[in-house]
Amino acid sequence: MCGIVGYIGNNEKKQILLNGLKELEYRGYDSAGIAVLSQDELYTFRAVGKIEALESKCKDFSSSNFGVAIGHTRWATHGKPTEANAHPHIAAFSNVVHNGIIENYQEIKQDLESKGHCFLSQTDTEVIVHLFEEQLKDTADCLKAFEASIAKLKGAFAILLITKKAPDCIFYAKNGSPLIIGKSATHTEEIYFASSDAPLIGLVDKVVYLEDGDMGVMKMGAFSSLKGAKKLEGTKSYAQKEGYRYFMEKEIYEQHKVLLETMMGRVSEGDIILDEIEPHFFDDITSISICACGTSYHAGLGAKYLFERLAKIKTNVLIASEFRYAQPVMNKNELFIVISQSGETADTLEALKLAKKNGLKSLAICNVDNSSIVRESHISLLTRAGIEKGVASTKAFATQIMLLWILSVYIGKLRGHIAPDSLKSHITQMINVAKITEVDSHIHEHIKRLSKRYLHGHGFFFIGRDIFYPLALEGALKLKEISYLHAEGYPSGEMKHGPIALADAELFTLALMPRHLLFDKIKSNVEELSARDATICAVSSEAIKGVDDMILIPHTQSYMEEFFVMMVALQLFALEIAVRLGNDVDMPRNLAKSVTVE
Repeated sequence: MCGIVGYIGNNEKKQILLNGLKELEYRGYDSAGIAVLSQDELYTFRAVGKIEALESKCKDFSSSNFGVAIGHTRWATHGKPTEANAHPHIAAFSNVVHNGIIENYQEIKQDLESKGHCFLSQTDTEVIVHLFEEQLKDTADCLKAFEASIAKLKGAFAILLITKKAPDCIFYAKNGSPLIIGKSATHTEEIYFASSDAPLIGLVDKVVYLEDGDMGVMKMGAFSSLKGAKKLEGTKSYAQKEGYRYFMEKEIYEQHKVLLETMMGRVSEGDIILDEIEPHFFDDITSISICACGTSYHAGLGAKYLFERLAKIKTNVLIASEFRYAQPVMNKNELFIVISQSGETADTLEALKLAKKNGLKSLAICNVDNSSIVRESHISLLTRAGIEKGVASTKAFATQIMLLWILSVYIGKLRGHIAPDSLKSHITQMINVAKITEVDSHIHEHIKRLSKRYLHGHGFFFIGRDIFYPLALEGALKLKEISYLHAEGYPSGEMKHGPIALADAELFTLALMPRHLLFDKIKSNVEELSARDATICAVSSEAIKGVDDMILIPHTQSYMEEFFVMMVALQLFALEIAVRLGNDVDMPRNLAKSVTVE
């Protein structure tokens, strides 16, 4: 989850590192640090909290001579968020940053302590730099010592190491956690490192996405020795809030645009085409398993209804962190679909590898090209959401659902389950979705005013039926992530099987009541809650009698259109409650954007 940056060159290194870390702060903001090795001096600065604290720590430092530099922003795994536990970690003459988890660090640490090494932190990372210096006792070759150190590590990691013994080098290793090396666009010999491409945009013109097992050493001008270089595309425009209070708010407002991007070249007035997939790819598929975590898992749950309803394919949805250890039974005719915004989610990536090992065809739904999951899958479909800076996912979820809807209709068409009239109807709905997800300022203002009534109580229920049940789960998750209030998503018909015991005036219920899908059924469920004095806010295109509040959405022609409009309403609801509570919406406590550790 942590963010890593590195640089070899003659420019002022402090600012390069700090700028890069700011781009990666969404990956972890418990602590941060930088290390610069220049003119035989090793300078290290660390601070607890966000990058601003680190900036203050090193405000009087500069380094404009040639040197090597590494930086890190941390999401804590081993050891609390303290300055001692912040990266970079230093031994006698070397410094290291690390993303991932070293599973066998305790036994390595005990062995090193017995040899006289003293540790200052509680982290697993610190063993790497001490191990390296211990290996140097047996060889004068720094690369051999580094390779020997990496060979002793078990777990997932991306590592950058600098040392006074090789002051012009950065040593690197990747296994399970992302790491990229880039070549400067203006000073062609200078080298950049990062754990995602965000810090590199505008600075480099070519990059190499390292594969698991890659390790080595990099010097000025050595980029050409790497294989698989690609041109880095993109602009820095995503980094601006453009007048919005938070990136999350901006990303909610962008959803109608990115949904169009998702459909471009795939959805036309007459047909649905997926050029990324050969039609015969699905010939022998008898079932689908969807594997994901968090918000992506909710998108997968929604897709189950679509695949079974439209494509007539039995579909299972699996939590990636559970799947890996459940000794699952896998069928060779099963399509394994993984969903990930970042393409680096550790549990999902390992689940994908397990499925491939068992001979399953794989398909990735992902937002980041060249990510680990995209590279590992047989085929991939990119969601095209653009870079999402808010930790709580919004537009990524919207594009995942849209792409899964497109895929389910596409397979249904291939298999003869989607008639021409039905195909035309779905296409019309998809195009409409891109229009109606544009945020209505009046609805937003209503939700903003409504939110002040929902700041207290003992919890929230988000309830829905059918595909609106996964949406209820997602609505509850959004609220939990950024408001820190307890919320649960439930199938509305299940309330009477236990949860309704919690119903009273201090239980807030968000009822998703689509006019085009099981409306009467969920209306009855809402009445059951109302009779127990629960406080109910209905989300519907129809005015509902007997509820306390309404979020009135526009009338639509289908339940899928209702789904996307309600999705926007729930995102805004969570946003405005979090704002009223004074929380940092973009950087909620204890969370990070990409979960690259188990």
